Amino acid sequence: MVQAYLDTDDPDKATVLLADILKDPQATVPVVTELLKQGRSYGAAPVGLQPSVPVMVRERTFRYGLYVPPTYSPAKDYALVLCLHGAGFTGDAYLERWQTRLGENYILACPTYMQGTWWTRQGEELVLATLRAVQARYRIDPDRIFLTGMSNGGIGTYLVGTHHASLFAGLAPMASGLDTVLLPFLENLKNTPVYIIHGRQDQVMPVELSRTIAQELTRLGYTFHYQEHDRVHPMAGGHFFPRDELPALVRWFDGQHRVALPTHLVMVRDATHLLPFGWARIDATDRIAAFTDLLTDSRDDAIVNRRYARLEATLTGPNRIDVRTERVQRYSLYLNDQLVDFSQPLTIMTNGHISLHEKVVPSLDTLLKDARQRQDRHRLFPVVLHVSAGEAP
Repeated sequence: MVQAYLDTDDPDKATVLLADILKDPQATVPVVTELLKQGRSYGAAPVGLQPSVPVMVRERTFRYGLYVPPTYSPAKDYALVLCLHGAGFTGDAYLERWQTRLGENYILACPTYMQGTWWTRQGEELVLATLRAVQARYRIDPDRIFLTGMSNGGIGTYLVGTHHASLFAGLAPMASGLDTVLLPFLENLKNTPVYIIHGRQDQVMPVELSRTIAQELTRLGYTFHYQEHDRVHPMAGGHFFPRDELPALVRWFDGQHRVALPTHLVMVRDATHLLPFGWARIDATDRIAAFTDLLTDSRDDAIVNRRYARLEATLTGPNRIDVRTERVQRYSLYLNDQLVDFSQPLTIMTNGHISLHEKVVPSLDTLLKDARQRQDRHRLFPVVLHVSAGEAP
């Protein structure tokens, strides 16, 4: 019943299944938590190169190229690399470039989006839909998911990767950059390392774009690897990713694991990305920037002045969470027994003031609803607290 509840796309069926689970005397928070941690049972699935696999986004069919190692076993966890192509390419074209170098422990998925305009809302949704589609068919380790891309795909890696940083074990943008109004979103990479590579002789996207990002990550004190190369391609000039650089990147992937429950979170949000971020979420804000379907095309006053919402949450002691906010009216915290001790009172401080000091009680209903939304067996939360930040509207 638990797996059927997680899998169904029918909200009415989900409601019935949830009610049946909650009535079952065997269904307790500890029992269901262990079931969720185990994840679904996977059967045999196709292996090898699989071009043009269909995936639906907003009732429209898109395609992604997929590579699954021939030795794939449904009983084993695999890392997943999501790779975003540049202009003039397709996801299928990137399969050959990568799959021979990834080894037997990686699955590779390369979605195709028109001209590689990954800075659109639909492009963002395609990346996430591809991730969900692969997870539904193959056993993916939630702590070993990587996002990478070249040129336009690198821009998409930054955009999707910063807005959804808590999903990824690492980002690897190549020969790309960010508009300066988007630099504040780099703060979301507090717990997500980045591997940046750029050609010094790149005439399409100047290397200064990556240098600016590296300077900002250095200022923030974040973990990243930065590398420039001097190679020139006969057709692409300095705007390319040399194949002989790929083994070093794969070795970097090998060493990265997502921290599923970090003790310190930082998130920066515009009004269109008020989504769970690890164990926190911004729910309501003052008036802040709101991106259009092109994510970066609007230059209204809020975007030009980088008027975004910010939340920083830290586990500062036994059963104490300190939260600092900017332009936030309400927020939520998602908690489990790895973060706090439910047998003791919990203290939440918001901007230096006590927001809560009491025991909190785990709920099976909360656990299941959140697990259905996240589809992440390494992040399971039987408690959700909604907190007023006390800032002016």
